[in-house]
Amino acid sequence: MQDRRPTIEDVARVAGVSRATASRVINNGRGTSAEARSRVHQAVDRLGYRPNPAARMLALGRTDVIDLVAVGFETDSARFGTNPYLSRVVAGALAALAGTDTHLRVRLLAEGAAHRSIDEIARTTTQGAILVNVPPPLATRFHDRCERVVSLGATADRVPAVEARNAQGAHAAVTHLHDLGRRRIAAVHGPAGNTCAASRRVGHLDAIRATGLPDITGDGQFRREAGYRATARLIATRPDIDAVFAASDLMAAGAIQALTAAGRRVPDDVSVVGFDDSVIATAVNPPMTTVRLPVEEMAAAATRTLLDGGAAARWRLVFPVDLVVRASAAGAAPAGTT
Repeated sequence: MQDRRPTIEDVARVAGVSRATASRVINNGRGTSAEARSRVHQAVDRLGYRPNPAARMLALGRTDVIDLVAVGFETDSARFGTNPYLSRVVAGALAALAGTDTHLRVRLLAEGAAHRSIDEIARTTTQGAILVNVPPPLATRFHDRCERVVSLGATADRVPAVEARNAQGAHAAVTHLHDLGRRRIAAVHGPAGNTCAASRRVGHLDAIRATGLPDITGDGQFRREAGYRATARLIATRPDIDAVFAASDLMAAGAIQALTAAGRRVPDDVSVVGFDDSVIATAVNPPMTTVRLPVEEMAAAATRTLLDGGAAARWRLVFPVDLVVRASAAGAAPAGTT
């Protein structure tokens, strides 16, 4: 004899679906297959499940929400807008949500504590989640608990992703500097655990091998101060460098500051190329040559994918990139950047 009221978790277990799927079916949400709906309805009848009215209203209030889960970014909400990448992600997602009843909920997770929040977000998300800078193990864990997810930038193999041709962009940047006559090109790479940074590192290495250039490399994070420190170290050890390729615009801005502080003129003595084409690129002096990453378009595509019900495991949507030439590394752009 059943001694408690059946729950939605019971329905999900009997139907063989996730809790989120059971909730969407019961609350007439979008993005579920006919087979899943049939199994959930059969489980509801079998168990005699009746939604709690208060819980149902709460669920309906959450139905039209997409979670933006970002790991390792600034967690002080007062400074959220200072990160150009995240600001562009939010702008792209909101553009895709315009005219819908779906809202965006931003979840900024500290890098060391993200694992504590991933399970809860996966359990409670409704329309799905966009992952930003979520490490592969955590992305896999999230996907295991909620299939309705898209990562911005490839992460774990099974997790659906919208990504850019990062390696080709880095290759184009270094080739451009080589075409300008630069022969001692230093690279300031991003964090080792970031898949986008890893792809840009691959593109840089392919380009220096193709052109026979030496490997002059510094490492850092996608932050201005990291670009400054890495470039200062490179100047100290290789005072002959005549160009810098930085894996983000923020790092490139720091590189320009370090070069200027050392008495180097940009671009006369040292050319600089960044990566992103964020607002930083046109705010620095001189304006920055950079690889345009279509962040807003990528975020909008990820959002629309979730609105349409999500994507299958290992699904990929790949965007081209373009080299945007400005004063920090002026000259003709090489062909084949997309």
